[in-house]
Amino acid sequence: MHISLTETAAALKAVQRIVITAHVNPDGDAIGSSLGLMHALKALGKEVQVFIDDDIPAAFSVLPGYELIGKPAEGQSIPADLLVAVDVSLDRIGKVAEAVKAPTLNIDHHITNDGQADKLYLDGTAAATAEIIYQLIEELGVPCTQDMAMCLYTGLALDTGWFRFSNTKPRTMQVAAALLSCGAQPHVISEALEQRPLSEVQSLAFALQKIELLADGKVAGICLDHADLQEHEAPEGLIGMVRVIEGVDIAFTLKEKEPGLCRVSLRSKGIDVTKIALQFGGGGHVRAAGCSIEKNCAEARNDLIKAILQVVEAES
Repeated sequence: MHISLTETAAALKAVQRIVITAHVNPDGDAIGSSLGLMHALKALGKEVQVFIDDDIPAAFSVLPGYELIGKPAEGQSIPADLLVAVDVSLDRIGKVAEAVKAPTLNIDHHITNDGQADKLYLDGTAAATAEIIYQLIEELGVPCTQDMAMCLYTGLALDTGWFRFSNTKPRTMQVAAALLSCGAQPHVISEALEQRPLSEVQSLAFALQKIELLADGKVAGICLDHADLQEHEAPEGLIGMVRVIEGVDIAFTLKEKEPGLCRVSLRSKGIDVTKIALQFGGGGHVRAAGCSIEKNCAEARNDLIKAILQVVEAES
């Protein structure tokens, strides 16, 4: 059921024990939005936990509350009055769906959201879910603290490519300015997220050697199988390095995180990559989407490239 922002705030105020989650393979918006909302609800006196079914990159340790993010164990039961999923459809929250048996509230900005939650607040015009969470905090009547601002600014900045992507609108910059007024420190955030250990930089060099060009240079991608990832770290920001190649419209990365489970990221300069992600049960935005493929790297690569080339041909 679609609800308003006011109704979303009321749903949160009506319960005491809340679990917040986001999608597997979480990005800055998923992490920042989860933590920003956690701080706001704790300010209201709520009992709040954040559980995400994946490893959280250490670079995000700059965010207040990073150390509080839990990962559900197999068979774990987490008591709650409400499960709040941010920046995601319910089908992409992994083991959290099994661990938390409670009514669901979904807060999202992805137009591909499947609408399966008990209650859904969806704003497809928002640049990031963090933008929505800031508005929700205002609706809740909670003063925005520096902790909230640091988390939400991170989500907003990363989902807009540091305010370079086409989803950056006047409202986006207004929210960013408000978060600065609340104490967000862009230099602290950017410096923390830009730092990489030597091993990851070396892994990046290894991964970049695997770039393959397809469709006369319109498509570029990198596939890393499980053996690659056992030997080398999965470098953050890899998709951005592929996207900037001259002449490339669609960029992709495929990482076999576990044997038979591949995570895919897609970026585009024009073509709607949700048309690709949706074929594999994923979602996202016109120019940024993702999905998981439950096959080994070679099989997943073949299926993914076939889907990409079909979309490219249809757009030609």
